[in-house]
Amino acid sequence: MSWSQDDPPPTNPYRAPDWQFQQVPTMPSAPPPPPPKRRSWVLPTVAAGAAVVLIAAGAGAFLLYARPTAADQPATPTSKATPVETASPSDVPSAAPALDVCAMLPAAETERLVPAATVDKRSRDADHAVYSSCDWTNRRISYGEFWRSREIKVSIAQHKPDGPKTGRTQAQQSHDAERGFFAYKANNPKKDDAKPGEKDYYSPVKEYAGVGDGAFGQYTWRRDKLLWYSFGEGRARVDDLIIEVRYEASQQRKDTKILSNESTQSVSEENALREVGILLTHLAKSAAEWKRAHPDQLAKAEPSSSPSGPPKPTPSSTPTVVAQLPPACKRMSPAMTKLVPGATERARANDVAGVKESECRWLNLNASAGEGRRRIRSALLTIQVFSNRAGAGDPTAALSRFSTKIGNARSTEGSSFGGVTWGKIEKVKGLGDDAYIQYWVDKKNAVFNGSADVVVRLGPTVIHASFAGADLGADEPTNSPKVKVLGEKEARDGAMIIAKEILASLAQPGS
Repeated sequence: MSWSQDDPPPTNPYRAPDWQFQQVPTMPSAPPPPPPKRRSWVLPTVAAGAAVVLIAAGAGAFLLYARPTAADQPATPTSKATPVETASPSDVPSAAPALDVCAMLPAAETERLVPAATVDKRSRDADHAVYSSCDWTNRRISYGEFWRSREIKVSIAQHKPDGPKTGRTQAQQSHDAERGFFAYKANNPKKDDAKPGEKDYYSPVKEYAGVGDGAFGQYTWRRDKLLWYSFGEGRARVDDLIIEVRYEASQQRKDTKILSNESTQSVSEENALREVGILLTHLAKSAAEWKRAHPDQLAKAEPSSSPSGPPKPTPSSTPTVVAQLPPACKRMSPAMTKLVPGATERARANDVAGVKESECRWLNLNASAGEGRRRIRSALLTIQVFSNRAGAGDPTAALSRFSTKIGNARSTEGSSFGGVTWGKIEKVKGLGDDAYIQYWVDKKNAVFNGSADVVVRLGPTVIHASFAGADLGADEPTNSPKVKVLGEKEARDGAMIIAKEILASLAQPGS
């Protein structure tokens, strides 16, 4: 797809879960000797979607090595040499207001590419330039069956005069060197130092005509045993300002196991370079306006501020206790009292943000279990019905919630932590559109118990059925080491009974 600055940006980058992603591109090949040195800006910080949980939002940094040509000579810059301008004492710029990079992109554009982003703004005054930057990041965007990761990184360097050279000359030389380096990477794929399972691809350099005093971009694609990612990056020059931008995007299914790159997809070459061109166009225009307002002045570096996140969502309303069970739960009460003899019934309801939720519970904390013994049993049912803005049922929203639930369950499957042990997840056939079951043991909280959960998706509805319990002495604390938690078979059988009963009840008129 050819790109022009006159092309309007897409109105929605999320047309379908996989619209902007691609599989492995064809890899260029050529035998390379040792690579030349590269500036540190190409060390991409990449956080694997699920790995964020383990490494506390840390990231793996991987150096993208440049590659030599077959003739063992770097590619020469494609632009013509620029005459060196000399600086006179009067050319030394005075101080100007700070360059607010975060305000140089339209809010609608950043929200389109990185919804609900955390924004990090920084600046510093170095020996040869004043650097101002802004990052927009959201590593966990829920979208249907996927978790998405998005990031925009922008850095603008205003070059200072150096001896006889003006800041504009310094910026032009840096710009030409970057273009040459991009071309070098594209023309010289590395192969001799690649480890097994590693793949790299650098696209040809793309020129963006009419953007600033010159602009270009490149796409980078990387695969190794742990991290799968790709991004587009670009450079533009406006007088003595060098603009650097990078756009990175990826997605992974919610039900993928933690610390796995399975099902990972990352932004395609076509889409990455298009978005880079759009961003560079906005930034170059804003930079030119800043230069016109502050001719022959250096930007002022400001103290860095703490990253600002998106507005916090309004807390959902608290579920309200209702006087009696809703009809769907009331019809299944006879079966529930067999599971939980002598149960106390409770119902709660909540209706907020397109989700109507009903909760029904049958609980007995003191059922007889023989002389000197007591039994705890609980049957808990949550029904969530999703609707769109028109009030119609929304199966897509239900699918997103179901995918989030099974994804969260898979992240702890077969593990133990802090007194809680999670069993294996098994898909259940014949229940709704999709369903799974999982057994787990809680020996951490106030009431030790064994529990099984069955989660079912049916059209716009998500059902969560749980059966839990424990046996203990009549006067024994509920968190005593002597508590005997409900076994896996009994817990699973009970949860399946609850799930089947509610599906049968919802199928009846008046539910």
